[in-house]
Amino acid sequence: MRLYTKTGDDGETALFDGARVSKTDARVAAYGDIDELNATLGLALATGLDPDLSEVLVQIQRDLFAVGALLADPRARIADRVTKTALGAEDVQRLELAIDRFDDEVPPLRRFLLPGGGPGASALHLARGVCRRAERGIVGLGASNVPPELLQYVNRLSDLLFALARVANHRTGVAEREW
Repeated sequence: MRLYTKTGDDGETALFDGARVSKTDARVAAYGDIDELNATLGLALATGLDPDLSEVLVQIQRDLFAVGALLADPRARIADRVTKTALGAEDVQRLELAIDRFDDEVPPLRRFLLPGGGPGASALHLARGVCRRAERGIVGLGASNVPPELLQYVNRLSDLLFALARVANHRTGVAEREW
């Protein structure tokens, strides 16, 4: 099988239900943002983060494939058949537990922080920004068009990425810059 299919040469793509839509369709943009977020997490991983941070990010990358699949499946044709696309309240709770665990490792926030620091933290801050954009795109699809856990997951994920950026800076001794 070739990497290219030529089926998108006219500016359209297929959703999982077989519908052909413009590549500018809001749903395509939303899962495109999720794909960009996943690639940004790959960049963060390439900076050599601590193993426990990397482990969390690799699981998130796997989750993001499920998020993208759910967004590309407006009629839930594959979601019930493919367990890899399952995303539920327990996944949101897993993120919340990770947020609490990593947030306990750093000093309490007193002010807003300027994004940046070391390479790993900077990549995580970038990923947080991409995650927020993805969240806005998902919200734009309308609450009735996405599973509620999907939006909750992406909302918590941006908080977790912020917490991980803080931990990455803290562990490497890079001072956070307050606004």
